[in-house]
Amino acid sequence: MSPDIAPDPPHPATLRPNRFVDSDHPAVIAFARAHGGGRPPREAAVALYYAIRDGWRYNPWRVRLDPDGFRASGLLERAPEEGGHCIDKANLLAACARALGIPSRLHFANVRNHIGTARLEEFLGTDLLVFHGYCELYLGGRWVAATPAFNVELCRRLGVQPLEFDGIHDSIFQEYDPDGGRFMEYVEDHGSFPDIPFDRMVAAWRRHYPVIDRLGRWPTPPPGSPEPPC
Repeated sequence: MSPDIAPDPPHPATLRPNRFVDSDHPAVIAFARAHGGGRPPREAAVALYYAIRDGWRYNPWRVRLDPDGFRASGLLERAPEEGGHCIDKANLLAACARALGIPSRLHFANVRNHIGTARLEEFLGTDLLVFHGYCELYLGGRWVAATPAFNVELCRRLGVQPLEFDGIHDSIFQEYDPDGGRFMEYVEDHGSFPDIPFDRMVAAWRRHYPVIDRLGRWPTPPPGSPEPPC
């Protein structure tokens, strides 16, 4: 099931900064201008997508249960190797878009991932990824989905084509891998938000992932062990 994106007009909140989508942060403004400034909205959005998709590796282990850990500007403070999870990268894209006057919002869904996450699934106790996040940008009079989570190097290691974005068509995770196996399946749609519904998201994580309450944090690989690619 793919999320249905309604062609509704942008709410004023989709252009304003907030606690999470801090589009007024100097680092966000500088990054947005460096990669998308001086371009038409669609071209700017595409340039920002690729700068964020491939600028940081996808790292679903780097999740903090502190709201301040979800500021869009926070990703700009990290090394590319440290990376960020899907919400980090979607949130930065949303913030950069607003910094350039492009309405943006965040969309969340529960998905099942069927490739490359066996180690994470072992820690979480399920293959259900709860509150997977991507970005929606208002371009050409409609909302267009953009998912900048998986960097190109990771996709090559997993043997799947990287997810491209042209600013016209929705860009959501590939449904099948090159061999016809199921890659990403959308299970439950949570809808769109002008910011991150932090309390609702963390409550859902705690319901689905009891390990969080046992550890008091998001699970991480044992010290000294290599982190999995995704």
